[in-house]
Amino acid sequence: MSRAPAPDARRPDWLKVRLPRGDGYGRIRSLVEEQKLHTVCESARCPNLGECWSAGTATFMILGDICTRSCGFCAVITGRPLGLDTGEPERLAQAVRALGVRHAVITSVNRDDLPDGGAGIFAACIHAVRREVPGCRIEVLIPDFMGNGEALRTVLAASPDILNHNTETVPRLYARVRPKAKYARSLELLRRAKDDGAVTKSGLMLGIGETDDEVLAVMQDLRAAHCDILTLGQYLQPTKEHLAVERFVHPDTFAWLRTQALEMGFRHCESGPLVRSSYHAEKQAS
Repeated sequence: MSRAPAPDARRPDWLKVRLPRGDGYGRIRSLVEEQKLHTVCESARCPNLGECWSAGTATFMILGDICTRSCGFCAVITGRPLGLDTGEPERLAQAVRALGVRHAVITSVNRDDLPDGGAGIFAACIHAVRREVPGCRIEVLIPDFMGNGEALRTVLAASPDILNHNTETVPRLYARVRPKAKYARSLELLRRAKDDGAVTKSGLMLGIGETDDEVLAVMQDLRAAHCDILTLGQYLQPTKEHLAVERFVHPDTFAWLRTQALEMGFRHCESGPLVRSSYHAEKQAS
């Protein structure tokens, strides 16, 4: 069922973005359609789509475009996924090569219908990109795999350069924002990944009902799990059917939170109203 876009008349000036345009935008759109791929840029209605695509970068979304979960903030379609596309890793690798990217970001929908949550396809994508584009850095943004430790080990064994898993919000709001997820399970995933030697990353949306003190507490929990990289961005309501925005966080607050993050020991913190997990990902990795 189609969803009408949420009104944005209340958005402050710092959240206004330019419409997609330019040769880079058209090139990525054509390539994605040609290879029958999906991008989180489109499926999640990312506000940075125009900027990133015009610059020739995109975040690939594997395992289809239908999610088995129904999070209150996410625009990706919820339903029964349509099987498993085993040819996807090779097509994705070809797209990465055609784009000439040096830092590939790969994420997915949740596939709770699969025994390994799709971990095998994640690993296959990493291996395919390594073969097709030697030297390309690979960042994966993974789901929690329902706490399946073997699934996590499958991804880690493929040696991604960065392993990202978003906590998304504060524990108090999980039942409303991420009803099928568990805060402690997400922290444990990041701890296990770090124990395996991975560079780890996580992110939160702000403006969905949390307080600044709660955000700081989550940041402390992430540092206790030795998380390396943090992203903080403004939640934007994708449609009227999704959770409403409770507040628009001022850029000064994002700047203050970045300072707090660096003082806590994060190696890097990308913090701002339009920041998303993969926004400037190649710069974060550097």
